[in-house]
Amino acid sequence: MAHKSDFQFSIREYKPSDEHVVMSLFHDGILEHVYPAFFKAMSNPDHIGIALSISMAGYVLGGSSYFQALLFGSLWAGLIYYCCHDIYNSYMMGRLSTDMADIQASYLENPDNGFWVAEADVNGQAKVVGMVAVVGKSGEEEGERFDDLNGGVSNREFNQDTGDRGYAHMRHAVVAFAWRRRSLGSQLTRKALDFCKERGFSRLVVDLSSPQTAAISMCQKLGFVQTASHCNTHANRWFAKLATINVMQMEKLI
Repeated sequence: MAHKSDFQFSIREYKPSDEHVVMSLFHDGILEHVYPAFFKAMSNPDHIGIALSISMAGYVLGGSSYFQALLFGSLWAGLIYYCCHDIYNSYMMGRLSTDMADIQASYLENPDNGFWVAEADVNGQAKVVGMVAVVGKSGEEEGERFDDLNGGVSNREFNQDTGDRGYAHMRHAVVAFAWRRRSLGSQLTRKALDFCKERGFSRLVVDLSSPQTAAISMCQKLGFVQTASHCNTHANRWFAKLATINVMQMEKLI
């Protein structure tokens, strides 16, 4: 019997018949970050101070009412949750109306792009339990990645002396919840790296939001390093500030 962490999956190219399960994986994989982002934001010392101040104001304005104190504090927590949800939901809706609207045209018809799914044997039947996509970029686009960081910072030293071979961007890396902690995320990432080697790209880039601690740790173990950090999300920039979400760009040289 294979050790849990060494479980082997079959990774193959996306087929149109995978659309329903892939869309479900994508939807759940994006929105699952809302609660971690919310709890992370609410544990921020500034937010704790604001929540206590607002609750105290409710207590005083309500004539020593604990109920009003709780109500005011809940309204603040509700605002933070809304901001977190809007950030991830906006990203999801944006992708569903662009590249994910036609995976065949967006990925499989371009030799520099790729989209793969991972299958596991479940009671003798193959079940899609993960996915990953890669988008190739030209060398001319290399400098453009740091032009829209919204006040972020980048490690430009890491991006020197790599020639003009272009790079690739890894997207939509999702593993079904029940199949995590079995190295599937690493296997999917290695598939993306192997594709980049075949296409002659100089590096693989991935964007991760700060609440995605498990994904960040996995990438670090695979040799990715952080090269930029910014708060330019697909939502209102004030929402990103209230949610205290940063986007980290991580890269691995190939």
